[in-house]
Amino acid sequence: MLRNGDFQTLDRPDCLRLLGRVPVGRVVYTQRALPAVLPVNFRLDADFSVVLRTSAGSELARAVDGAVVAFEADEYDTVTHSGWSVVVTGRAAVVTDPAEQERLSRCGPESWMPVGDGVFVRIESDMVTGRRLTGT
Repeated sequence: MLRNGDFQTLDRPDCLRLLGRVPVGRVVYTQRALPAVLPVNFRLDADFSVVLRTSAGSELARAVDGAVVAFEADEYDTVTHSGWSVVVTGRAAVVTDPAEQERLSRCGPESWMPVGDGVFVRIESDMVTGRRLTGT
């Protein structure tokens, strides 16, 4: 049974620190007027935006470019029933600036999926929320 102290709301700095510790999260977006969720590897950029790499022709790139999306990442322990979850909400955009593309090619995430025509997608961290569950 949970007590009031078992959930902790996380502030923005704690959320961003936790996001920087994990390599995989989920993009939540709209596809053909329905909710869609896709797990992706990502990197938190210096401006605290979420950056991922995908194929230029992918449904993900087409669906999120210019749209407001959510990005969720978490970490949990099934034995202790503890963990955390962070949600970033903001506008997503395919990176088109050549200098930014070059910079991200050097330090941005590599897609875990093979992408020959890869593009970077940036999700602005306009709203960042999170919570921690402390277990047994």
